[in-house]
Amino acid sequence: MSHQSNGVSNGHIVVETHHQFLDELYKMMVRDAYDGMKDRDSKVVEFKHPKELEAMLDLGLNKETSDDSLLKICQDIIKYSVKTGHPRFFNQLYGGLDDYSLGGSWLTEVLNTSVYTFEVSPVFTVMEKTLLQKMLDLIGFTDGDAIFTPGGSLANMYALNVARYKRFPDVKKTGVYGLPKLCVLTSEKGHYSMKKGMAFLGIGLDNLVNVKADDKGKMDVQDLENKILQVQSEGKMPYLVNATAGTTVFGVYDPLDKIADICQKYGLWMHVDGAWGGSALLSKTYRGLLKGIDRADSMTWNPHKMMGAPLQSAAFLTRHKKLLPECHSANAAYLFQQDKFYDVSYDTGDKSIQCGRKNDCLKLWMMWKAKGDVGFEKDIDNLFECSRYLAKSVKNKEGFELVVEPECTNVCFWYIPVSMRNHPRDADWWQRLGKVAPKIKEKMTKDGTMLIGYQPDGERVNFFRMIISNLEIVKADMDFVISEIDRLGKDL
Repeated sequence: MSHQSNGVSNGHIVVETHHQFLDELYKMMVRDAYDGMKDRDSKVVEFKHPKELEAMLDLGLNKETSDDSLLKICQDIIKYSVKTGHPRFFNQLYGGLDDYSLGGSWLTEVLNTSVYTFEVSPVFTVMEKTLLQKMLDLIGFTDGDAIFTPGGSLANMYALNVARYKRFPDVKKTGVYGLPKLCVLTSEKGHYSMKKGMAFLGIGLDNLVNVKADDKGKMDVQDLENKILQVQSEGKMPYLVNATAGTTVFGVYDPLDKIADICQKYGLWMHVDGAWGGSALLSKTYRGLLKGIDRADSMTWNPHKMMGAPLQSAAFLTRHKKLLPECHSANAAYLFQQDKFYDVSYDTGDKSIQCGRKNDCLKLWMMWKAKGDVGFEKDIDNLFECSRYLAKSVKNKEGFELVVEPECTNVCFWYIPVSMRNHPRDADWWQRLGKVAPKIKEKMTKDGTMLIGYQPDGERVNFFRMIISNLEIVKADMDFVISEIDRLGKDL
């Protein structure tokens, strides 16, 4: 086992550390987990059913375990885990891993710092400040404020809470009892975290008002105004509109400028959930998709998605400079003393709803420092270009049919097996087509060749939702997706 031995030399304690376990684990991680998953011929997943996996892995915690046994378990952990850094992992709104981000993650874990005061986190406090200001500037919140959060869902909850405090500052002291009946408006295509936030904050699911989306999936601005007037006539008080920059399924960008006009007209807080599509701000070519973002009151942005930072890296950003500490501070005397010998404005922990808060900035800062703005822009442009290439390939390949034209890097399409081509598209035909994507997904998962998600949407039966987010993806990977789905599905 790893151990350390202490001795005394010239009055000083000498510590000799032996870390053979870490040395062996490091080599295994680099060889089998990191380099291994970069190999396009390797499996994305070695699938086992839950009960099989429980029986195979030594999960019991009762007995002491030797280093050799632990290393064998670590080998199994790597073998049976999904390789999310594999170039053919397209299943979620994240993927990929590079040297610099991985190095930042490892250094983060070694230093094990909680980012709440400058005194215990001096480097990461100033690093986070620099990084968040960079993101604020890209949005157009030049005199704003921001905080890293444990994921985009929590960042969206921050918006609900901070916007409510801005409108009703007494809520922090008196609670919800004296408030009018509040409501929030969001697109019917918006993220489900708004439901969680409404329930969590005690506003209630019944007071989350869905706004219609058009046939492209964008928020219908006329319906937004109609819904505002409707809820007002019902005695409710709308206070926030949640727009989306890159919806989860189709990757659609809501018309932010027009939504900003409505919010300004009715005095509503405008939040933009840019967890997925916000990274287009790094590209001069595609940042126009977020035209009007500078007029919003707040934004959610997840660099662990399209920017490729390791999980988790998510931020809540607002144009309102002092609102986060005013809304969330508890002024704990043992932690946030005001008579410290340094500038206590750098003690940022009271802006957060957390106490202990993981350093989520180093891995992103390391990537950005290595790539620079130009390098990141090339990466983002490549993702968009690959998505356009795939969409064109889908339209030109027999048996493939595009659901919608991609706006972000989501490409949604149906695969039609040979047995169903040139048949009338009646209700029975569509019902059968809805079973195709799940069957092909089962085959690809068991073969381990790639992972792509699927789902229905309204009256549209199951289709593939291809997510292009790994910064190392190239157009040849798009060709592989087409050929592999055709191989797996042509005989259905």
